[in-house]
Amino acid sequence: MSKHADPNKPVDSTAVSGTPLNADATAATDSAATTDSTAHAVAPGGARKSRDGEVVLSFDNLNVDFITSESHVKAVKGVTLDVRRGEVLALVGESGSGKSVTSLSAMGLLADTAEIRGKAHVAGTQVIGLPSEKMRRMRATKVAMVFQEPMTALNPVLTVEKQLTEAMEVHNVAYGQAATEKAVELLDRVGIPDAAKRIKQYPHQFSGGQRQRIVIAMALACDPEVIIADEPTTALDVTVQAEVLDLLRELKDTLNVAILLITHNMGVVADLADRVAVMFMGELVEQGEAREILTNPSHPYTQRLLAAVPRLEDVNIDSSHLGDEIAELTARIEQERANDEVVVSVHDVAVEYKVRRGKFRAVEGANFNVAKGRTTALVGESGSGKSTLAKAVLGLLPIAEGELHIGGKDLTKLRGREAKEMRRKMGVIFQDPAASLDPRFPIGDCITEPMVVHKVGDKKSRIERAKTLLDAVKLPADVINRYPHELSGGQKQRVGIARALALDPALLIADEPTSALDVSVQAVVLEMLTELQKEYGFACLFVSHDLAVVDHLADDVVVMRAGKVVEQGPADLVLHYPREEYTRELLAAAPVPDPDVQAARRRARLKLG
Repeated sequence: MSKHADPNKPVDSTAVSGTPLNADATAATDSAATTDSTAHAVAPGGARKSRDGEVVLSFDNLNVDFITSESHVKAVKGVTLDVRRGEVLALVGESGSGKSVTSLSAMGLLADTAEIRGKAHVAGTQVIGLPSEKMRRMRATKVAMVFQEPMTALNPVLTVEKQLTEAMEVHNVAYGQAATEKAVELLDRVGIPDAAKRIKQYPHQFSGGQRQRIVIAMALACDPEVIIADEPTTALDVTVQAEVLDLLRELKDTLNVAILLITHNMGVVADLADRVAVMFMGELVEQGEAREILTNPSHPYTQRLLAAVPRLEDVNIDSSHLGDEIAELTARIEQERANDEVVVSVHDVAVEYKVRRGKFRAVEGANFNVAKGRTTALVGESGSGKSTLAKAVLGLLPIAEGELHIGGKDLTKLRGREAKEMRRKMGVIFQDPAASLDPRFPIGDCITEPMVVHKVGDKKSRIERAKTLLDAVKLPADVINRYPHELSGGQKQRVGIARALALDPALLIADEPTSALDVSVQAVVLEMLTELQKEYGFACLFVSHDLAVVDHLADDVVVMRAGKVVEQGPADLVLHYPREEYTRELLAAAPVPDPDVQAARRRARLKLG
């Protein structure tokens, strides 16, 4: 795998406990460090003033417990935090840190099982314990939310016009034609082209990025003073993500709203945030100016969180003046690869889908190889054809044209027993570790299932093989009798890797295997894949939209756009000396956890645009 793999990456502590990073980080917490040093004074109406502007969202010693007959979970512990008008404060942390629970308490959207203590003020009003009717009026007019998945936030059977104007009418902001005119203005403001016409359309008629822009327009419909953006770019491609971040920055500056950004993506933080607050296991462990936190973190947890982030560095967006350097690097790589054994050969492959009016060609004219012991990454935005091509390699989709050889055999010509025997040589790691494991099966059965299907060994040898694989992915032997719901996300993905290796495949296909994981767990899984490839020698086809992860892992990169390969070659060349404009656009849009680099990337995007 790639020389970018770093043996000093943080050690995963989720192997048994499921606790993200190291739990002892809380021991170093200094209570004095968790409060903002800015002096405040109470203004009329309950809103606080600071030397940097009016505080429009604040939490004061907020505690949230979830109590049921079976458990008592302390989700948020004594959080004190301010967000000021005209600023973006990023609330960061891994899954289970309490960041989303904190934000939902300001919206009055926590479940009935939540027991809330402390204070939360929105525009000067204490919202903890506020009667539901008054809280309903606060939402949208004082505080609004932008959710992570735009398709689930929008009603699929209502036009965009109806959804925007309904919010205004419910909150007595505007009615009839005036509401429609304001809705058109909002769509125009958030960058929807031909807004007056498209407002009559339904959510499914927009792209993912446009749907997120519509969700932002809905949040702005009633002129709120605070916007809570909960992972607003997680479901978006990097180029669309960059556009949405630019939009949020513009809205902050032009409308002077306060934005509470909930995210685990430190690159997004570097791009957009003015200040950062870090949460760990329900506690606020560090907060301050974004540049200071990202470049000089003081708390051990923040340090480990940033150290675990894969980084895409030394990218030459314009490499036209580096001809000699590129030629030298190319010659060195070709010499290193001279004796590579090709496991997968894709030659002029086309893949089609049947649609109502004929066929849609999702992939056309694809050519690349995957060598033994090396990783080839398929990258591109949604709809580029990368996942379709991976499914074709697996034999899950028919090939319309071209040849696809695995281990020297043409997959398109194999039938029956030969086809089944070929699939035995391939393992798959899926994107969502929870969905890929049968909840009814103990872990041992999940791992041995491929061996049962292909009639490999007897029961005793299968169990021994499962134990060996669990050890290889650094899980304790007693996990074999546990069920998927008893494991953390990182542990589930380790089980998925173990299952993929059960038949000792020649080819491993990994479809976005780390995108659902926290950054610290992601780092460990990537390091594990590197070590396992060295040990087992499999070829790997790695599907991803995260270029920093690809840079960490891949030997070769194939860039796809609209079903076609637009650039390919060694990762060191494609990701650091890109030739094609589309590749340069992807690289310029990829966020990194450095405010100065992000500022340079924004300038590069403007230049390319």
